[in-house]
Amino acid sequence: MDLAQDKLDLIEKIIRNDKKFSNNEDLFDDFFNETCKRSYGIVNIVVSDIALEAYLKKIATTSIINVLKDSGRLKRTKTGYTPVKEVSVDEKYSNNYSDTEISYYNFSTSITPEDIAIQKDTIKQVSKLICKFDEEEPDKMYLQIYKLRYDNGMTQKEISEELGLSQSEVSKRLFKLMKRLKESLD
Repeated sequence: MDLAQDKLDLIEKIIRNDKKFSNNEDLFDDFFNETCKRSYGIVNIVVSDIALEAYLKKIATTSIINVLKDSGRLKRTKTGYTPVKEVSVDEKYSNNYSDTEISYYNFSTSITPEDIAIQKDTIKQVSKLICKFDEEEPDKMYLQIYKLRYDNGMTQKEISEELGLSQSEVSKRLFKLMKRLKESLD
């Protein structure tokens, strides 16, 4: 692989600034190699430094997630990715803060009945809109794609395999659905 030193330095900077890099410094070489391998094709094509950095950030994030999954440090859940070793709040704060410092944190998560009513109303609106869009364009399978993605927590790749579509088609349909939802709710 023959990348210019300035590109290699940029990749290194991006990896070191990624939030998933902390506590995983020992995997830097793996992150770096995976990112270089994935970015080799675009580094010399993209001429804008800003665009290149944006592409490289996405590639680095994907590479880091893949390396962490492969190494068993990260697992996929319905809400995203979570570290395999969870640290309890007691462990995390027992040595770092005194009792008086912890007492200043506000841990209340009071939700008012009005908040609940608004959430329920919003969910009903979104549900009705998705069903409407699905009826308008049944061949797009908006409702099925939405359920697989957000109810079942499947990745776009998994959805594409399930429905026999390309991953890019699933991505396009999800993007279009979200855009239509946003426009309808605004």
